[in-house]
Amino acid sequence: MFSPSPVHTMLFQQRTIYIKRDDLLDEAFSGNKARKFDYFFYDQFPEVTHVIGSGSAQANSLYSLSELAKRKGWQLDFFVDHIPSYVKQNPRGNYLAALNNGARVISVSDHVQYAHIKADNLDDKVAVIAADYQSRLGQEQVLHVPEGGRCEYAQSGVAKLGAEIVSWANDNSIQQLDIFLPAGTGTTALYLQQYFVQQHIADNFKVFTCATVGSADYLKQQFMQLTDNSSELPTILSNGKKYHFGKLYRECYDIWREVNEGGIEFELLYDPIGFLVLKHYLSHCQIEQGKSSIGNRPIMYIHQGGLKGNETMLPRYQRKYPD
Repeated sequence: MFSPSPVHTMLFQQRTIYIKRDDLLDEAFSGNKARKFDYFFYDQFPEVTHVIGSGSAQANSLYSLSELAKRKGWQLDFFVDHIPSYVKQNPRGNYLAALNNGARVISVSDHVQYAHIKADNLDDKVAVIAADYQSRLGQEQVLHVPEGGRCEYAQSGVAKLGAEIVSWANDNSIQQLDIFLPAGTGTTALYLQQYFVQQHIADNFKVFTCATVGSADYLKQQFMQLTDNSSELPTILSNGKKYHFGKLYRECYDIWREVNEGGIEFELLYDPIGFLVLKHYLSHCQIEQGKSSIGNRPIMYIHQGGLKGNETMLPRYQRKYPD
């Protein structure tokens, strides 16, 4: 789907780290969405007419799925818990781009047909909705992509990412590498570690991540829904703090501005937490080396893409922290 993304360098915590620039893959499919949706882009799906997705009204996956549907000639119906009135009245970012691509963003709580569905979370509700679509339209016509692209189909695209990393390391005579990326559903981190395990190079290429949604225990639960092999799990790091997803934190804004001074723009939702956790481990690597090897070998940070989300996140930060 894409040419291999380049690798640049950045000075962080007085050391040089490598940045895998997945944000440069494609404006619509940047970062982990390019990797997760690679399979859907390449496979023909000749009978599909509708794709069903779910998440928030400003999710990166909303925009990427809308672009996928547009290019494939599908109708995207994207289900959310609710659409804030401010977002409806002032559409911007991923939400506006998806609407412009023809996506229908549907609030489950406001929809008479679906508000009654009993389920523990949005993903489970949308699974019921997708089954309803399939019964009405025909199973082959409906493609259901779980929230954030958390499904086995993401393996093929993430495997390509792993192969790119190994090829780059070989070209640069780097025999051992620690790879770090923040996790939402954890799909990319899991399948990347799985790739290195299956290639029998997991001792030389290790994947580290951190939770940006919920706790480390919740992230591990997400992993175990995709694999039953605990030896394939990436290492979860934490700086001892819990961040509520989408909430504004001064330290997140400050580190985002700090890393952007290096000339690479990062997104404001996942990357700041990632860099805060990485900063903690680089500052304490001698103390923490018994728990984790990160900081003792070359480090590659995988850029999460999703920069369109900054169109809405940055004004929120600027209003709360105007200095």
